[in-house]
This record gives sequence, C-alpha cells and structure tokens, in this order.
Amino acid sequence: MSSFTEFCGYITASPRMLAEQVVDRVLAKVEQSIPAEERLRAVEMYEELLSHLGETIGNETVLDVPDALIEWSKQNAEMQASGKISDIVLRYPPTRIVMAELFTELSIKAGLSLKENARVITHINTLLDVSLNETFFAFERLQEKYEAEMQSELIALSAPVVPVADDVVVLPLIGYLDSYRVNHILTNVIPLIADMQVSHVITDFSGVLTIDDQTAQAIHHIGSTFNLMGIHIAIAGMRPDLVQTIVHSGIELSSADAYATVKQALESLEKIESQ
Repeated sequence: MSSFTEFCGYITASPRMLAEQVVDRVLAKVEQSIPAEERLRAVEMYEELLSHLGETIGNETVLDVPDALIEWSKQNAEMQASGKISDIVLRYPPTRIVMAELFTELSIKAGLSLKENARVITHINTLLDVSLNETFFAFERLQEKYEAEMQSELIALSAPVVPVADDVVVLPLIGYLDSYRVNHILTNVIPLIADMQVSHVITDFSGVLTIDDQTAQAIHHIGSTFNLMGIHIAIAGMRPDLVQTIVHSGIELSSADAYATVKQALESLEKIESQ
C-alpha cells in the first residue's frame, strides 16, 4: 500500500479528530470564541468535509462538493444576514492557513511527496472556494429578501389610513410618491378604505417630497377610482411645486376639492354634513 493511500485512509478514519483540530486552531488564530452550538456545527461540517476529502482525494477527476459544506455555508450567511458578511469572510484566510499547516504536517508524517502534498492542498482550497462563494450567494439572496421586506414595510407606512370621523378617513402620503407606493395604494389601501364604508377621503400631500409625471397620472387614477366607488375625495397640503408637476402632466384636478390643510378640509366637510 502506497503512502498516499495510507494518508487517504487515515483522513477517512479520523475525520472527527481532525475536524476538532481545524476548528480549534482557526478560533485560536482569529482570537475569537463562538457559542458551543456554533462550534459543534462547524466541527460536524468539517467532519463530513474531511471524510469526503479522504474518499475523493485519490481521484483527481472527482471535484464534487459535499452537501454538508453547502448547507453550512448557507447557515453562515443566515447567521450573519442582519450583520456584516466581512465577519464571516475574515475567517477564510486563517482557515486556509490552518488547513494547509495541518495537512502539510500530516503529509510529512505520511512521507508524501511535494507533488502529492500540493495536490491535497489544492483540493482543500477548491472546497473552501466553493464554500466562500456559496456563503456570498446565500448572503446576497437573504439581503435582497430582507431589503424587499423592509421596502414593503416602508411602503405600507408611507400611506396609512387614519379614521377621523364615522365616515371620514385621512390618507396621509409620506416621502417619495413613486410607482411602488402608488401601486400599494391601488392594490391595498383602496380596498381597505372600501371595506370601511366611508363617504369622504382626505388625501394629505403635505408629507410628499416629490412626484413625477407618471405618478401624477396614477394619482388621477386613484381619485377617479374613489369617485367611481361613490367616495368623495378632498385634497389637502398641495405645495406649489407639486401643483406645478401635476399641471405640467396635463392632469385635470380642478374638479377635486382642494384645501391648504387637513384641518380646513375637515371643517369644510363638517359644514357640508351639517347642511
């Protein structure tokens, strides 16, 4: 039996012991402590990784990656989803060094040639590269999901429905009134207001930072939708710059009741209701 075959057999027979050495050496090198549960996950991953390494290192054409490494990389990303990816990436260089040092020691003890040792280190680096890539990809996917959820929450907060009387609600529009927020109003806010069975909606533009021509068209569509539902719409808080954008867009809003403030709109509605 060749020394290289014996070397592979040793790795295959001792993955747990080697995995614990790798984890402990890496933690010592980065001077970092981690929870026992996280350490156990790392040891179990390296155990499967090293077992896989021992079984495949003898075949230069086999470069597949164990599922445990992929899952562990994804879990690394999940644990850091709300933090910095650099906290994980910083562990990879010392991991490469530890793995290279450990397997060079084992190669010397087993009497491997320089070429055989290089073959082992190359195989290990390939697996670590895959792990790093998977961690990055998983982190990016999670960040995109997190940002989409945050965007959805912000959009919902940008157009809250505020009941102020039995048949009157105020719809304060906040921030940049873009196509995403307009779509939220059309698909979520209007049905909500319809279910409330109100007679009047006061749309407050005082918190709107800016709108564009396309959004102005959408605002007209929102107003028309309310009118078709039999809901009277009043506009409040229109600044001169917003008015100019709407005028330049060619939208006709002169038929809508407009007021300087929500207070004025409410006072006017109270007079109408009392007549």
